[in-house]
Amino acid sequence: MSVEITTGPPEVRVPASTEATDTVATAEAVLSKRTGAPVRLADAEDLGGSDRSVVLRVRIAESPFELPRTVVVKHYGECPPEARTDPFAHEAASCQLTTALSPEARVSPELIAHDVNERLLVLEDLGRGSTLADVLFAEDPRAAERALLAWARALGRLHSSTAACAADFDALMRRLGAKSWTDPVADDIVASVGELPELLSQTLGVRTPPELVERLTAASEQLGYSRYQAFSPSDICPENSLVTGSSGVRFLDFEWGCVRDVAMDAAYLQYPFPSSWCSYALPDNLAQSMLATWRSEIAEVWPELDSDEVLLPRLFNAQLLWVWVSTWWFLPRTGETDRPIDLHQPSPRRSTALVDRWRHLRSDAQDAQLSDVAEFADTVIDALVDRFGAGALHLQPYPAFRTE
Repeated sequence: MSVEITTGPPEVRVPASTEATDTVATAEAVLSKRTGAPVRLADAEDLGGSDRSVVLRVRIAESPFELPRTVVVKHYGECPPEARTDPFAHEAASCQLTTALSPEARVSPELIAHDVNERLLVLEDLGRGSTLADVLFAEDPRAAERALLAWARALGRLHSSTAACAADFDALMRRLGAKSWTDPVADDIVASVGELPELLSQTLGVRTPPELVERLTAASEQLGYSRYQAFSPSDICPENSLVTGSSGVRFLDFEWGCVRDVAMDAAYLQYPFPSSWCSYALPDNLAQSMLATWRSEIAEVWPELDSDEVLLPRLFNAQLLWVWVSTWWFLPRTGETDRPIDLHQPSPRRSTALVDRWRHLRSDAQDAQLSDVAEFADTVIDALVDRFGAGALHLQPYPAFRTE
C-alpha cells in the first residue's frame, strides 16, 4: 500500500504533465461552481500520485470568497470495470463522513469540495509537517515514542467519534454511485484463508491442520457486522499519518476507507503496521502503552472493551488474521527471491518481517493458552528459518530506537 496524499519534501516539484494541467483546470471549475464565482489556482506542486490519481498542492490565486491559502487537489482516473471497488468513492465518502465531525474530533483533512462526475476532491492542506514514517526513521527516540502514542490516541478518537456509522457510510457510498462496498483487506483475508494452506505446503513444506483453518474461519466472522464497528482509514500506515504540533496526528489517504471492527485497527498497535512496508520492531512495552492509550479514548463508547476478557480474544483474532493475510501477501513463492517488502523504500526482507509476526503470534497464543496456534506458529518459524537462514530471526527496530 502506498501513500497518495503526502506532505511532500521541502523542495517544490513542478508538475509538467498534461494530467496536472487538466487537474488544475478541473479543480478551478469545481471550486468556481461551488462558490458561484470564478476561482483561479496557481503554483501547482506535485505531491506524488499514482496510476490511479494525480495529487497536487495548489495556491488559491484568485477568489471572491474566503478560501484557504493553499489546498490539496486529488483527481482520479476512471475506475476499471473489473475493479472490486472504486477508490474515489471510498475516499469521497470517507472525507464527507470525517468532515462532518466536530473540529476537535476530526483527525483527517477537511473536504472543501468534490465532484462525482469529474472524480475530483479538494481537500484541506495540512502543510509540510513530518509523517510518522519520517519520525520513526529519524534519530530521536523520545519524539518517536510521543508520535506513536499520539497516533494511538488519534486512532482511538477516530473510532469513538464514528462508532455505529455503518449506515451513514453506506448511504454516502450509494450517493457516489457505489452499488456495494467492502473492506478490501477483508476480501484478501477471506481469499488467504482458502489459499495460504496450499502455498505454505508448496513453499515451506508446512501442513496446515484443519482445526487451524476452522479457527481462522471463525475469526473471519469478525470481518462482518459487530457492535464494535467504526470508521477506519484502512491504510493507517506511518507514511499516511501526519504528525502535527498542535492537533496531534492526522490521517491521510482514504482510498480504502471503510467501516470495520475496531479490533482490526487496534491490532496495528500490537503488530506494527501489518499492511505496510514500514514494519520494524518496537521497544518492549511501547506496544502495550499504545494499546492503553487507544483504550482510554474508546472506553466511553465501549466500556466493556476496557476489560481484557472482552477485548483480548477479539484482538487475538484480528492479530491472527493479519499474520495470516500478510503471510499470503509477502511469502516468496517458489522460484522467487527473498527481497525487501518494498523495493522503493527502506524495509526489512519479507522473511524477516514474517518471522517476527509469527513469533509475536506464538507468544500471544501461549499467553492465551491456545497451544494449537502456538505449535503451528513454531512450525512456520522453523520452516522460514530453514529456507531463508538464521538472519530471518533478527528484525531491527525502527532507526529512531536503535542504540548503536
